Amino acid sequence: MPKPRFPTTRMRRNRYDEWTRRLVAESQLTANDLIWPVFVHNGHEPKIDIPSLPGVSRLSISQLVTEVGRAKSFGIPLVAVFPVIDPVLKTDEAEEAYNADNLICRAVAAIKETHQGIGVMCDVALDPFTSHGHDGLLRDGYIVNDDTLEVLCKQAIVQARSGCDVIAPSDMMDGRVGAIRAALDAEGFENIRIMSYAAKYASGLYSPFRDAVGSASNLNGASKNTYQMDPANSDEALREAALDIEEGADMLMVKPGLFYLDILQRIKKKFAMPTFAYQVSGEYAMLKLASQQGLVDGEQVLREALLSFKRAGANGILTYAALDAAEKLAG
Repeated sequence: MPKPRFPTTRMRRNRYDEWTRRLVAESQLTANDLIWPVFVHNGHEPKIDIPSLPGVSRLSISQLVTEVGRAKSFGIPLVAVFPVIDPVLKTDEAEEAYNADNLICRAVAAIKETHQGIGVMCDVALDPFTSHGHDGLLRDGYIVNDDTLEVLCKQAIVQARSGCDVIAPSDMMDGRVGAIRAALDAEGFENIRIMSYAAKYASGLYSPFRDAVGSASNLNGASKNTYQMDPANSDEALREAALDIEEGADMLMVKPGLFYLDILQRIKKKFAMPTFAYQVSGEYAMLKLASQQGLVDGEQVLREALLSFKRAGANGILTYAALDAAEKLAG
């Protein structure tokens, strides 16, 4: 009997060779897509391991400068620097956040003095600097909005003066993008970009980050639900993004990333703005720990995770694995 005629279209043809798979790939991942979040501490010890973030360390300023040089050599375009503030400098009013000689400002200045051609992003929020661990000023048990904006603007200005290229407000206060844009422009920093944490959710995935910057003990289990977004909401994220664009944001971010790919895709499709995803500490730690336990191939699942962000529309990804991923891509 003659064999039954197979359909003309065979989807597996374009999967037959490795070169064909590369040729028809719809999403590409390169070092240009990676932003490296890195922690800096004020001591002389080059590296201090962070137990809840396997493979991630707090770096001294001199070690940070060295590692940023490696990131640049692998083609990473931007690093995001987060400070580990001495507890004695933390206050209810977060005065250290706008000290022109604070840790983050000294770290940024050291990077910019040594390396050209790589950008530096600074987080604008008060949680590393407050004694209570919140992103804003606390009044009678509530995070006040407008008083917080005044401090955030001061914080953004000292960071810009130190050489920061991208200001990234992560506090989720209403109106903060517009206030910071106006403050930067008034000081002659009209070319400093703002990457807004447009949709930052009140997630349980931030715990290792809070360990890393030392704010977990200050927060003491308190909720950030009155200013970070409800994970149940999607339409609200579009409103947040629209407001940030109207106020002058140059780029948008969705945080967390992997659990919120639908939000990322909706924002990118709706606004066609440069949009980024943050593979947050909990997401990164889950992948690393699963790999260490031999449950998954760590390199393969990391690549899948990063490609999922690109597939959903991200222009780039903040990931603690950026250095490792860029090195693999370069190889």
